[in-house]
Amino acid sequence: MMLERLRKRWQLSRLRDPAWRGLLDEHPQELVSLDCETTSLNVQQAELLSIGAVKLRSNRILHSEALYLLVKPRIPPAGDNIAVHGLRRRDLDQALPPEQAVRLLLEFIGGRPLLGYYLEYDVAVLNKYVKPLLGIGLPQRKIEVSGRFYDYKFRQNPGAHIDLRLAELYRDLAIPAPPRHDALNDALGVAMLYQALRQRGFG
Repeated sequence: MMLERLRKRWQLSRLRDPAWRGLLDEHPQELVSLDCETTSLNVQQAELLSIGAVKLRSNRILHSEALYLLVKPRIPPAGDNIAVHGLRRRDLDQALPPEQAVRLLLEFIGGRPLLGYYLEYDVAVLNKYVKPLLGIGLPQRKIEVSGRFYDYKFRQNPGAHIDLRLAELYRDLAIPAPPRHDALNDALGVAMLYQALRQRGFG
């Protein structure tokens, strides 16, 4: 608890604009499931293409409180990249500049903890835009659904190999997998996985 207070004090001291201090006020009953589609799996090279986010409140997924943003990269997607996420150049003609999209995302998230599948990557890409704006990276608490799944499976069989591929999480938890590589679908899917783990005592 003391460490958490010190961390928040440090974050407040680094925050460039006090108008964003609400990002440090956690909502005890709410989370935001987050996913990003990008131009590369290399964090240094990756640019945002789309952002999907949905709120969870207690045991409910708030489908009506979802956010989906298309983001215009400096270099348009091509070839193999389009084959993954399906976003063509013309799909992004009216997309938002990344700085505007990130501001909208921060307003949507507030201080709610972030939930994701291999969330570390999405946070690293977003922080390329967030740090120049805030002076700090995304300050919200992070919840990794694959980590919760690992704990769940380890409790069942400590010596077994645990498959953390997303398809295996859906299969094991009996959740229908949504179409992949769509940021909002992926955010909704992770939200459903998390709720299934919560019902098993690992939320």
